[in-house]
Amino acid sequence: MALRIPKAEIPTELRDNLIKQLGSVPEPHEVLWNHPVLAEANQQFASQVATWDAADASLKTFAHMAVAAQIGCSWCLDVNYFAALNQRLDLTKASQVPRWRESEVFTPLEREVMEYAEAMTNTPPTVTDELSASLLDRLGPAALVELTVFIGFANLAARCNTAHGVTSQGYSEACEIPLAARPGTSDAAPTA
Repeated sequence: MALRIPKAEIPTELRDNLIKQLGSVPEPHEVLWNHPVLAEANQQFASQVATWDAADASLKTFAHMAVAAQIGCSWCLDVNYFAALNQRLDLTKASQVPRWRESEVFTPLEREVMEYAEAMTNTPPTVTDELSASLLDRLGPAALVELTVFIGFANLAARCNTAHGVTSQGYSEACEIPLAARPGTSDAAPTA
C-alpha cells in the first residue's frame, strides 16, 4: 500500500528529535504535518497519553497492539513491538498479541484487557456490563478510565494510519521475536 496523502516537511528540530528517538521520522508525523495545527495538537495529546500511569504499561501496549491487529494497522503493530522492546516488556507476549485468544502466554487480566480493546474497536462497540465490571473490580476506576481513553486513542491512530495508507516502517526489525500470525491468515501479522 502506498501513502494516500503526501508527506509534508516537518520542523527540523522535531525531525532531529524523532530520528534520535526512533532512528527515522515516523510517516504518520509526516502525513499529519500537512495540517500543522492538527499535527501539533496530536503530538501534544500523544505526549500526555505517554505520561499516564494509573494503568500498567504492558496492559496498555498489549491493548494498543490488539486494536492494531484487529484494524490491520501494520504501523501500530510495528512501533508498539519496538516500544515493548524498549520498555522491557515480555517480548514473547508482545509477539503473540495478534493471536492472543489462541496463545497460552497471557494472564487472565491481560486477556480481559485485550478482549476489552477488541470490544471497544468493534463497530458498533460490543463492551458488556460484565466485562466493564470485571475490569473495574480488577483495575479500579482511574486505571479503567485511563485504559479506555488509551484504547480510544489507539483506535484514532490505527484508523487514521490505515486510511492514510501508512504501513510498517520496520521498527520491529530490532526485535528478535517475529510477530505471530493473526488467526485466519497465512502470513505473519502485518508488520515490516
